[in-house]
Amino acid sequence: MNKHHEPVHRTDDQQITLRGPAELADALPYMMGFHPTDSIVIVALHGSRGRFGGRVRLGIPRSRREWSPVAQQLAECLIEGSERRGSRPDGFVVYLCQDPAEGETSRSVMERLRPLAQRLRTACGSLDVPVYEALCISDGRFWSYCCPDERCCPPEGKGLAIPGTSVMAAAAAYAGVHVRGSLREMEARLAPTTGPSAGAQAEALDRAGAALVPRILDELGRKRVATETLTLARTLMARIAETPWTPSRSEADTIDDALLGHDEAAAMILGLQDRETRDRAAEWMEGPEAEPALRLWRALCRRCVAPYAEHATAPLTLAGWVAWSTGDEPSARVALGLALRLDDQYVFARLLHQACNEGLDPETLRNCLRKERTSRDELKYAADGESRRIHETPDQPQTPDPAGRRGRPRTRQARAPIGTRPRRPAPPKTASVPTHPSKAGGQRSPDSRRDNRQDSRSEP
Repeated sequence: MNKHHEPVHRTDDQQITLRGPAELADALPYMMGFHPTDSIVIVALHGSRGRFGGRVRLGIPRSRREWSPVAQQLAECLIEGSERRGSRPDGFVVYLCQDPAEGETSRSVMERLRPLAQRLRTACGSLDVPVYEALCISDGRFWSYCCPDERCCPPEGKGLAIPGTSVMAAAAAYAGVHVRGSLREMEARLAPTTGPSAGAQAEALDRAGAALVPRILDELGRKRVATETLTLARTLMARIAETPWTPSRSEADTIDDALLGHDEAAAMILGLQDRETRDRAAEWMEGPEAEPALRLWRALCRRCVAPYAEHATAPLTLAGWVAWSTGDEPSARVALGLALRLDDQYVFARLLHQACNEGLDPETLRNCLRKERTSRDELKYAADGESRRIHETPDQPQTPDPAGRRGRPRTRQARAPIGTRPRRPAPPKTASVPTHPSKAGGQRSPDSRRDNRQDSRSEP
């Protein structure tokens, strides 16, 4: 069971009127952004016309003993969330979505889930919010637990509209809303790979662990591992960005998987377990860096094979963050939900999941990451500039100054203090200074030499 509910919010002002259970059933994947499988979905309705509000999704509990507490929890969660956003719901629409198991029919699924639908209706009614409609969707058909009219809701169920032909489908296409397949398909893109390659990847993870763990225990070694991890990530992102794009998701994932060697993937997976390294990697969340980063994180999720499945928490969280940052909220919720399924105490995933569910703007976090990146770049630029200045300055002898301090010789003459007469430099010992111009070229008398010595002594 997925224990992390996923509210979804109305994101545009386009108004569409849905009439009857059939149109409500057809509208579900467009409201969610994907086909919810094995899920309970509750949608809040507001006002006399039943305007759609918040939504909440949860995996169907396997144990029937969990049905009653889960029903109560979901009802309370959606009511509290709606009140925080402005108003209490006036009603609910409930969906139970599950495909038949082997040897089971879609109608038997509907009957098996009927007690769950009743518990949900009771839990919502106990909080004074009635359930206007409860639907079961299974294997392309739907049933209503509330409508007794067999003309619109026959006992054998009714087929869903052909994809793309409903009123909601037309409105979604006009608004640019896309359905990203089923929840099962979206989760499969992030699931660990199986087969012969899984064994080779596990061996690579063993080797990387033996090599990296001793280095990470040392502070200097940890910093070097972080630098190597981020450098390798940039290399892999550049490699992915150079690969031609393909619209097929499965084909694109296969291509991305082939671009990563087992040892490269292992080094990345273990390197991202460091919180600071993961936070640095989260800065690739927009612009041309976002798409190759998201493809890299997804590929790394698929490389977290047993017994390293829990190591996928970091790349799952990064995949959810980049998806949310680029506007793909359904994919973000799926990735973050899987991360919390592995570790429900993973703080980064919990914060992102809550923010995404409450409809917050990711720009706030993007701005924080931009500032961190800019600050770090400025510090690095200043450090590089200082290093260049030191290395480009020619070495000069260190001479002591009159006070005995050592330093570089001055290249400029010191100025005399204001109000004092500058001292006249003493003549060189080898130079002769004549007293009278007429005797400049001849021999001086003893008296003149004595006069010259007297003048030198009387100088201040």
